This record gives sequence, structure tokens and C-alpha cells, in this order.
Amino acid sequence: MMGNIFAKFKNDIPTAMKYYDQAIIANPNESIAINNIGGNLLQQGKTEEAKKYFNKALSINNNYPNTHFALGMIAEIENDFHSAFYSTIKAIKLNINSDILYKNSVDQAIQLAKKMITSDLGVKTYTNFKHKLEFEGNTKIDIVEDTTITTAAKIEFAEIHKTINHVIKFKSSYPAVEHLIMHELIHLDFVIEARKADVNMLFISNQSNKRQFVSKLDVTIKNLKKNGLTEEIIEKQYNSLFEGINQQIFNTPIDLFIEDIIYKDYEDIRAYQFISLFTILQEGIQAVTDKRIIELFQADIISKSKIYNMVNALQFKDLYGIDLTNEFKATQAELKTAKEFYNEYLQYKYDKEPAEEYELVQHWAEDLKLDTNFELIDENTYRNKRTDVNSILESIEKEPFDIETKDPFKKREMEKFQKAQAELGTNMAVVMYMVDALQYFNKLTTKEIKEIAFEIAMQGTQGYSPDKSNYTLHSIPGKIFTGYHILAYYYVSWSLAIPDMVTDLNLPYEKEYELALTMHKPIK
Repeated sequence: MMGNIFAKFKNDIPTAMKYYDQAIIANPNESIAINNIGGNLLQQGKTEEAKKYFNKALSINNNYPNTHFALGMIAEIENDFHSAFYSTIKAIKLNINSDILYKNSVDQAIQLAKKMITSDLGVKTYTNFKHKLEFEGNTKIDIVEDTTITTAAKIEFAEIHKTINHVIKFKSSYPAVEHLIMHELIHLDFVIEARKADVNMLFISNQSNKRQFVSKLDVTIKNLKKNGLTEEIIEKQYNSLFEGINQQIFNTPIDLFIEDIIYKDYEDIRAYQFISLFTILQEGIQAVTDKRIIELFQADIISKSKIYNMVNALQFKDLYGIDLTNEFKATQAELKTAKEFYNEYLQYKYDKEPAEEYELVQHWAEDLKLDTNFELIDENTYRNKRTDVNSILESIEKEPFDIETKDPFKKREMEKFQKAQAELGTNMAVVMYMVDALQYFNKLTTKEIKEIAFEIAMQGTQGYSPDKSNYTLHSIPGKIFTGYHILAYYYVSWSLAIPDMVTDLNLPYEKEYELALTMHKPIK
């Protein structure tokens, strides 16, 4: 009390310090009292003296949030923003009451982060890492601003997009874009490591996956129509919904590993990470709690999106102490699922092997019944880029539909296709296309037909979709094929040129071919 009187009312700090020191001698382990002495001195603007008492209080009790908050304030006054940010985040993590101190700590952390991200430290950090990846992956990386992308940032891999360089795109409207760029670079690093171990996977989603997804959106489509939206706008809405949920399916598990690495290994850009993740989570909260969205879109889709968002929120709480899960207005079941997912991630976290993150992608999608939205397939199996023409033809002749690769993706796709064709019964479109094929091949030699058969088979190792309509063949210039058209030519060419192997194609068109033969009139 005497120290407070001399400090606050007489502005006699030296005398106040004598009384404060005597108070500490009288009760050397009373950390809260020592902290309060520091607080009184700080209010008087005596930061150096206050800092002495706060550090003393901290040495006695390192878990008192008020002390960390005060040291954060002093560090900011001293322009030591990194120490200020560290102390403020520590105060948030230790505050279990979510009281006014918690609110002030969060506000202080946000303000500190906004100051810190104006430096060039973020650019230097990701630039150094970028050069490292360019050397390891032997591919340059372009970083470009793009306002048209649907996410805050994305990476386009050179191998997938058939470009010379990898391209990282970002929206400059987001704060701390340096974190977004660093995030995508670490994603690339994951892929490079997985490729070195020959275990990288591709996330493939096609029109068939989309149709299955859209078939379950009856309530959403009904609501959109009720609101007077055109068919074109409705299609854009469900396309956006499909792409958005797929991005969450694929990215959420992988992002957890990436953000953990950024937090642990790149302390200099934690402020960038903090403000960036905080902004993205706020965006996620808005997306699943907005009244208008809830009225229009189906509850089960919003629920699944909410779960993925909350998994990210649980990590943010672990990293920075801020719990945003309540803001998602989730049910107990949704929160329970999110926690189960996050706990599963924690089991992988400390000893993750290359590509193990894809296991979580698959597991979580299966648990949420979203696994029909996509296929995860081995990259080497899918690409299988062979350059020697003779070996290609030999391989095709031996195994025309690439069956021996035992690619589970192709197997599942073939099973789906065969089942769908069986349900259709005789496909008259295929019959008519086969008649066209028979007429075309009627004027060719067996050798010429065989060359066409090989080309169709070689192109078909990447899969044919009945829904597509832009297939072409070098051996039949000027002709554009639909999916069923190319499949008809596929079946007929093998039936004519290599009949003993046609069953290996696994195309269920025996009846269609028999009917086409009865309709075809050979040219004499």
C-alpha cells in the first residue's frame, strides 16, 4: 500500500520501489502481489521498473496469463514485436476463463500481427524455401496474383497442368498472403517427398462423381428454383458446392500437417500464419452460419462442411489458444466428429510418412459419406508415361485395357461403368455408332484397322467417359468422337483386327455388336 501511494500519488518511484522490495521480502512467493506491483508501475509509465516485477512474478508462476499479457504490452512499447506477440499468445493459451483479459489479449494479438506482417520477413522466408524446392524438384515455381481463383491460394502442378513451371496463385485481398504462399510451397514439398518414395496420390473427380453428388441435392435445387433462379444459375450453384466440398475433403487433412510445420519450423512468420488462419476461419464460420445459406442449401452438406471447418478451428486453438468452435453453432454430434477427426490427425502428426495424409483424406470422406465425390489413385499408375512406341504397342497387344496394373481406381470405374451399362440394357446409340464403324472399317485392311485399334487402346489407358464429346484420333483425321462413339469404334476395331482378345476390353457390348452386324451392309 505504501509503495502504491508513493508511486501513484507522489510520483516518487525510488521510494515506492523500496516499499515494493520490502513487500517481496515479506512474502517472496506471492506471484500475484508481485504481478500487481508491476501493473501499478506500468500504469505510471515506469516500464523498466514494471518489467523487473513481472519477470520476478513469472519466475514464480509461469502460468499466470496477466503477467504474460503485461510483458507483451511492455515488449510492444519497446518495439520488440516478436516478443510481444509470443507473450500475448501465451496469455491467450493460459486464460481458461475467456474473460475481459482474454478478449484484450486476442485484440492485442490481432493488432500486433497486423503490424508485423507489414515487414518483408514473410517474403524472405518463402523466397528462400522456394529456391530450395526449385533445386530439389528441378522445376521453377512461378508466384502470381489471380483474383479469379475460388480459394485464397492454390498451387497448379506443372505435371498436371502441362506447364513448364509450377504456379502458385493467390488473392491479394487476403491479409498475410506470404503465409498462403508458404502453405502452398510446403504442399509442393509434400508432393516432392511422396514422389521420391513413389507413393504420391492424385485426387480425381469427374462428371460421374458430380452427377452422384447432384442427385442428392433435390432439396437444394428445389429451394433455388423456388427463389426464382434460372437453370444456368442453379447449375453454377451446385457446381460451386461440389467444388467447394471437394476442396475441403482434399485440403483439410493435408492443411493440418502443413500448418503444424509452419508453426514449428518457421517461427518468424507465426504472425502471418495467425492473422491468415484467423481470417480464413472467420470466412468459414460465415459460410456455414449465414441465415440465407442455411435456408437454401441442404442441412447435411452444411453439416459436413462445418465439421471440416471445425477440424481447422481445433488446430487453431491448439496453436494460438483461440477457440472459435462455438461460433460455428454446431451440434454436439458435429463437434464430436470434428474432435474424432482431429484426434486421428494427432496420431499421425509426429511420425507421418510421405503420402500418409491421403489416408486421412479417404477415411474422413468415408465417415462423412463423401467418398463418391472423388477417387484417390496412385500417380505413377495413373500417368504411366511410356515413350517407346514399340513397348506401348507390345503392352497394348498383351493387355489392351491395362488390366495387369491392378489399379483400384480403374477397376472401380470399370465396375461402375459395366453396372450402368447393364442397367441400360441394349444401348442403341452404341449400335448405331458400331454400324458407322463397320462401314468405315469396311474399306480398310486388317493392318490399318489394327493400327487404329492400337491407338484407341493407347488413348484409352487414361480412360474413356461416355459423357465426353471431344475425342480425336490421329489415324482418323477430321473426325470428332463422343464417348459412346469412341467406345463403339474401340469394340469394333478389336473385334475385326484382334478378335481373340476383344473380351479383355471388358466392354459389355456383345449384343450391340451382334445387332450392328445384322444392320450393316458391307460395301462391295
